Amino acid sequence: MKDTFKTLSRRTFLVGAAALSAPAVMPSRAASSSGSVTFTGYGGSYQDILVRKVFNPFTEETGIKVNVVPAPNLAKIKAQMLTGNVEWDVFLDSGAGVAHGSREGFWEPLIPSLFNIEDMTVPPSSDRVTYNFYPGGIAWDPAKYGAGKHPATFADFFDLNKFPGRRAFSNRANNVFEVALLADGVAPKDVYPLDLDRAFKVLNRIKSSVVSWVETPPQGISLLQTGETDFGYTYASRVKATTEPGGGKPLAFSFDQNLIFPSDLAVLKGAPNKENAMKLIAYILRPDVQVRAESEAGNIPVSKKAMQLLPEAVRKWMPAMDNSKNLVSNSAYWAENLEAVSRRFKEWLLS
Repeated sequence: MKDTFKTLSRRTFLVGAAALSAPAVMPSRAASSSGSVTFTGYGGSYQDILVRKVFNPFTEETGIKVNVVPAPNLAKIKAQMLTGNVEWDVFLDSGAGVAHGSREGFWEPLIPSLFNIEDMTVPPSSDRVTYNFYPGGIAWDPAKYGAGKHPATFADFFDLNKFPGRRAFSNRANNVFEVALLADGVAPKDVYPLDLDRAFKVLNRIKSSVVSWVETPPQGISLLQTGETDFGYTYASRVKATTEPGGGKPLAFSFDQNLIFPSDLAVLKGAPNKENAMKLIAYILRPDVQVRAESEAGNIPVSKKAMQLLPEAVRKWMPAMDNSKNLVSNSAYWAENLEAVSRRFKEWLLS
């Protein structure tokens, strides 16, 4: 899967096979070894969508209850592995985090027959599978900042003279370094391997204006909606949720330049409900389920058939994959470097 991300194109997502084989039939309720499965993922509005569009229908179809733990955390998984007390079953995170967990031996081997590989823009690896793709970018309150008054690219986000104001930025290494290098003029094709020294110099330019290094996406959205920050780095699906009924103050999101992430699923090694975990992953990857979820969330499904079925109103929340300014996060790089780079980043934050 490591080389596939480099060759993704808009055509890859928009063009799929006209006829695809039917999704795998879900095992019956009687076949379940237990009555539940525990899923850990992003939390916030996206978690709410998964509960309504994926988990509740899964329970209705299989009788298996899905318990949800928000905010994926590799450190907690490592602790569970070390103590032998594995509490979670299915893990959803950026491709970088899941790839690093694969390198650490955190995941169970997946069953190839679970997936219709012909329908997937990215095939699964032995222990992780891409679920969708989501863009990170710049968000703001359009009621406060009209056209030309807000940053639209990463270079704009780092330009405090042209766009003064309080920033919110991610506290995840596999967000900030690519954004910093792109802001400094590095071409997307040259971003990896990361020039960390150069990236830190760029980050130093805005460190004093970052009032919050946010832990979770909902936190970043809340800071923008309450006016505690002026401009933030966040994700398109989170901003989309603010423009819909019940979403609070509507925000805006820039597709001028994006850092695009694969979102991967894995099953924890020693998962207490391994059988149910495999069933849940197979269900999540079904085209009809992906259409239900992404019609509301607005992320790019890995299923080619699902992509064909998404309404045009949803596709407007997806980045142009042929935009030369965009970058797809390199999971292979982060599999090898996430721990060391994250440690250095945390030390910098405290300096």
